[in-house]
Amino acid sequence: MDLRKALNSKFRTRPIHLAPVVASTMIGILCGYLILTSSFEAIPVTPFSEDSAGSLFNAFYFVILALVGATFLYLLLKRKKHKLITLVTGFAMTTAIFMLSLIYMWTILSRFDVPYADAVIIFVAIFTTMSADYAIFRMRGKVSSLILLGVGGSLGALLGFSIPTQSTVLILGFLAVYDVYAVYRGPVGKIAQSGLERFRGLSLSFRDTQIGLGDLTFYSMLSSHMFIYFGIAPCAASVVGILLGCLLSFKMLEKKGMFPGLPFPVLFGLTAGILTTLVSF
Repeated sequence: MDLRKALNSKFRTRPIHLAPVVASTMIGILCGYLILTSSFEAIPVTPFSEDSAGSLFNAFYFVILALVGATFLYLLLKRKKHKLITLVTGFAMTTAIFMLSLIYMWTILSRFDVPYADAVIIFVAIFTTMSADYAIFRMRGKVSSLILLGVGGSLGALLGFSIPTQSTVLILGFLAVYDVYAVYRGPVGKIAQSGLERFRGLSLSFRDTQIGLGDLTFYSMLSSHMFIYFGIAPCAASVVGILLGCLLSFKMLEKKGMFPGLPFPVLFGLTAGILTTLVSF
């Protein structure tokens, strides 16, 4: 979960650098709308109940998952197990895309009386997954980037819908703090130094920068949660906060080779969304 500029590039922040963040959050909000206007039920992704202690444990749970996953990839990289890295990331990406395809196809087709809807959903999900895998792992360029934007936005919306508010706030806050450690002292920074572009499906290349898929996912999680549970105004405020945070992060990236992508966007996005919610009430 970090931002990284291309080696030897004279990176300068421009509004266009916010395009992937805008696209991912808009996809997340659209997916949030599909979920909100369907009869889809939340998938339990947090192991603990939604109380003070449970929310805290849920936040620790997500941080531990992030730490274990990044450490595992770093150890594989250190041992030069490149084929195993591709296998692991490919399996994770394939599973995620197939699951997301099933869910969102269901939210769309459940509105209509479609013959053999279940078979259609499964067929489309398989076709989408195979096409996306080919684009990500065999092709380079805009198609692969668009798919990663879609994955980040749709996964973020699913998390934003499925995780209660208190846990959402703590998870995002804890991950933002962890991101600083992971980039400068932990496994994420070490992985990034080897070149994030080598890890297909984990980052998006855009205008001399590398943006982690985790960053795009959690931006979308924040904005879609605000949209689903609090309405348009808090959602819009959180998006503005996320973009301002990203802009500041990109400015910091001008001076550094890499910079954590979560702290400023999460801080500004959460603050703007929560304040707007309080004012609305």
